[in-house]
Amino acid sequence: MATATAGPRSFSAAEVRARCAQGACLVSCRRRLYDLSGFVRLHPGGEQLLRRRAGTDVSAALDGPPHRHSENARRWLEQYYVGEIEPGDEQVPPNRERGGHGPWGNPGAPTVSASGAASRVNKGHGVHCLLPQDLVDWQKPLLWQVGYLGEKYDEWVHQPVDRPIRLFHSDFLEFLSKTAWYVVFMVWTPVVLYLSWVSYTSLAQGNTRLFSSFTTEYSIPVHKYYFPFIFLFGMILWSLLEYLIHRFVFHMKPPASNYYLITLHFLLHGQHHKSPFDSSRLVFPPVPASLVIGFFYGVLRLLLPAVLGLAVFVGGLCGYVIYDMMHYYLHYGSPRKGTYLYGLKAYHVKHHFEHQKSGFGISTRFWDYPFQTLIPEETFKKED
Repeated sequence: MATATAGPRSFSAAEVRARCAQGACLVSCRRRLYDLSGFVRLHPGGEQLLRRRAGTDVSAALDGPPHRHSENARRWLEQYYVGEIEPGDEQVPPNRERGGHGPWGNPGAPTVSASGAASRVNKGHGVHCLLPQDLVDWQKPLLWQVGYLGEKYDEWVHQPVDRPIRLFHSDFLEFLSKTAWYVVFMVWTPVVLYLSWVSYTSLAQGNTRLFSSFTTEYSIPVHKYYFPFIFLFGMILWSLLEYLIHRFVFHMKPPASNYYLITLHFLLHGQHHKSPFDSSRLVFPPVPASLVIGFFYGVLRLLLPAVLGLAVFVGGLCGYVIYDMMHYYLHYGSPRKGTYLYGLKAYHVKHHFEHQKSGFGISTRFWDYPFQTLIPEETFKKED
């Protein structure tokens, strides 16, 4: 005997107000109701912005100003669907619709794209909502599945979801692939402090000279007082590497026919774009990071005198630690409106949800200017 599928739950306006008064953050879009209580801290516009809209219809706000929400942002909202507002209780938003804005422009119909046909999924509220059916089995490790997506991979990986990712069958490998944000700080900060001391004391001996391998007459002595400037140069050098790695390695587009390159891309960065708020995968695990860091140290040793190369390296290592900490904060922090980090958080979220081919700077937008990959500012026409 077939079991009937439960329909969406109905909520009265009074019930919505009561739940919001208890601290929940419920918003509606026409008759569809969404519970954003678990997302408010992550919202790039800040928690207070969503709190102020609790219990209201956000249909008009989705198109801005101040921000026009992307297709991915509209699809993201559907994950928090909990039911329908009872007929007659829904608010009527201002008539500001613009055509072709996806599932929130027509809240009764989900978007179906490379993810496949629509299906019903349960989000833990006892209510079913319409979302695109995925092309992978989330009950199994994803790393060995994504390579079979072929030409559908690029679109699929850039449609973010709010759920954790498992990569490996092996519990040990899975453990090594996850890292809490504070582990990066605890592991690498002592290394930065120790190598800074070694670099400074070595320069203080007065034996380091630049270009000494080519000429002794015109070689340049490197004094200990130069250490802060060399350290700063290493940090700037890291910021450039951060940009180049993010743009040309992490955002390479693997050939649709190459299973192994797709798998590699997902391991390096695709997993982060698919699940941008998976807190255990926002910073680089120390074990693979040590291999990459060791490679760059070897390159600097080949190009520069030993002590000078070490001083540049430790500045770059400090820049890396700051980058990883900032990256975590841009996803999970709630910076105050108007601050540098507030703008950077909004900028980085735009990179995830709408502008995946630009906005490659994370700790700074500086390199996006000369490389012409700056995310454009949004403009809105004045209403009549």
